[in-house]
Amino acid sequence: MESYLSSKQTAPMPPPLPNPARNSRLCPTATQNRGSCCASTAGNHALDRLFDEGYKADVLIHTDHGGIIYAHASILGVASPVFRTILKQTKTRTRASKQSISIRGVPPEAVRVFIRYLYSSCYEEDKFKEHVLHLLVLSHAYAVPQLKQLSEWWVEHRFLTTENVIDIFQLAMLCDAPRLSFICHRFIIKNIKPVSVTDGWKAMKESHPVLEREILDSITNEEARFKYRSRKINERKIYEQLYEAMDAVVHIFRDGCRTIGPHDKVLKKYQSPCVYVACKGLELLVRHFAGCKWRVPGGCIHCKRMWQVLELHSRICADSDICRVPLCRKFKQKLKRENKKDELKWRILVRKIVRSKSISGAPFFSLESTWPFKVL
Repeated sequence: MESYLSSKQTAPMPPPLPNPARNSRLCPTATQNRGSCCASTAGNHALDRLFDEGYKADVLIHTDHGGIIYAHASILGVASPVFRTILKQTKTRTRASKQSISIRGVPPEAVRVFIRYLYSSCYEEDKFKEHVLHLLVLSHAYAVPQLKQLSEWWVEHRFLTTENVIDIFQLAMLCDAPRLSFICHRFIIKNIKPVSVTDGWKAMKESHPVLEREILDSITNEEARFKYRSRKINERKIYEQLYEAMDAVVHIFRDGCRTIGPHDKVLKKYQSPCVYVACKGLELLVRHFAGCKWRVPGGCIHCKRMWQVLELHSRICADSDICRVPLCRKFKQKLKRENKKDELKWRILVRKIVRSKSISGAPFFSLESTWPFKVL
């Protein structure tokens, strides 16, 4: 018992717990070679050494120009389900100590960057940028989603130009990269003039005329949508101005306005200026309407606008008996004799005015509780 206690007292202290901040450093390879990137631990450095030294490698990867890369079947199989299937098939066909895989059609250095990424998720920035398109193809062909997403980000933010956007657009569609395809498509639409004179556009025009037609059609549709949005924005501005005009009409004839002058009221000496912007526009219209000799509907274009303003107010006002706006009661009586077609037009106009103001986020004015129509 004493020997046990003495041995327990002299036992070495356990090592400290791992520091997460320390483990999140760049890998040693990245610190030595500036431009290398990966969020890694010491285990990644060991995997890098395993790849560089080829210790007990059991797979030979043949590339173009007679290049050979040594790799390990267990790491390739875990990193890529496509490699796992290929290695399983080659293992059943041959009983050799080392299996062989061929990756042709891309530069050998691109294959080396690709295989190294499968080991430790590390890459050298210069080499990655040089072979980013090949890495996009390899990551798609061998089902490595993390590398594919990284390659798409690089192409989108650091590689896309007017000279190569057509080629990248076609490559993105072949590699099933919808986001990159969308980014390229938007880039082409915004820069159609410089893109349409590049060699890539000319080659696409000869080899894929249908794709060219689709791009041109999308540009036409985009222009049509832009014109439609512009027209709707302009209409909404007009409806907002009408809304403000209705508010200003009530303000003028109910409270009196310093801009136009009081209506049966004596304004206070130090009354603040009018805050209704529409009063400034209505001032000239009201003064003209009051003194015009052709003050009949259709006799004068300015008077006609004033008649329309007053009629629109009457369709908003719920109680014309106490309303102080001129001709409100007269227009209210006219509604009973109006045909359904004209009534529908006015209803639509009122509904659009309210919608435009509700979309803009501005509060309804004081007559909102007197709307006779239900806004859908």
